[in-house]
Amino acid sequence: MGRTSKDKRDVYYRLAKENGWRARSAFKLLQLDEEFHLFQGVTRAVDLCAAPGSWSQVLSQKIGGQGSGHVVAVDLQAMAPLPGVLQIQGDITQLSTAQEIIRHFEGSPADLVVCDGAPDVTGLHDVDEYMQAQLLLAALNIATHVLKPGGCFVAKIFRGRDVTLIYSQLRVFFSSVLCAKPRSSRNSSIEAFAVCQGYDPPEGFLPDLTKPLLDHSYDFNQLDGPTRIIVPFVACGDLSSYDSDRSYPLDLEDGSEYKYTPPTQPPISPPYQEACTLKKKGRLAKEIHPQDCPISTVDPLPPSLAAPQRHTLLASEVEDNEMNGSP
Repeated sequence: MGRTSKDKRDVYYRLAKENGWRARSAFKLLQLDEEFHLFQGVTRAVDLCAAPGSWSQVLSQKIGGQGSGHVVAVDLQAMAPLPGVLQIQGDITQLSTAQEIIRHFEGSPADLVVCDGAPDVTGLHDVDEYMQAQLLLAALNIATHVLKPGGCFVAKIFRGRDVTLIYSQLRVFFSSVLCAKPRSSRNSSIEAFAVCQGYDPPEGFLPDLTKPLLDHSYDFNQLDGPTRIIVPFVACGDLSSYDSDRSYPLDLEDGSEYKYTPPTQPPISPPYQEACTLKKKGRLAKEIHPQDCPISTVDPLPPSLAAPQRHTLLASEVEDNEMNGSP
């Protein structure tokens, strides 16, 4: 029941498997492209934080089919190979990663940089927003090294109270910054996507991974008073299509019987692999029962903490206590 219940709970999860996508997030990039035409004229693209590879799949199909397409995927984790995609297992905060991307493009800059990466959320929105902002800035820093003038940058962002500062930072480098929410992204989630078009860095700007981008050397006067920037919000995708927050039945429209579809690509060396192995063997968070412990290893309680001895009075003893005046 676990498999079918998960399929029933999320229709995009089911559609991703039926259409051969590695993850449901593929629909997010497809819906963003429908709205902003991200792939138009793109021949070189970079997918940061790419694992498990659903966005790289979309890029390889949309760009690779043009003949001169070229896609580079970067992630710290191992990822199963994809046709037409060059993989780099590296850190997006390292200059060597940017240099390797440029080397794969034979010295040419990229037309498009995307990043769907996110930290392991804690449920504490302030912490999660901060971690996501740092990840976005790391992706932006890589983009400043590899993106061509006029190029496009798309990255996941968590909308929060101080998200305006991130938008203003992006406006320093791009002529157009929008906040987009695809239909396949749950309304209950604070995630959205910053769509930045027209890469135009400040005059004299030199990319440098050794310095943070939020170092107050740029002009943030637009954050003051009533001139504070408000980034337009755009809902992407067909609004009459499936609702990502709704559960749909497994019965198909044509009346055919539902058949379970396995995931397109199982995870490659996931960080939780050891925990899964221990769980299958019944060794994960195993409860220790008293009978499993030798008696000799249990220290007896001191007399002062030992449970008081209970004594049941006989009827004759009760009468004697009453005659002697004892309570």
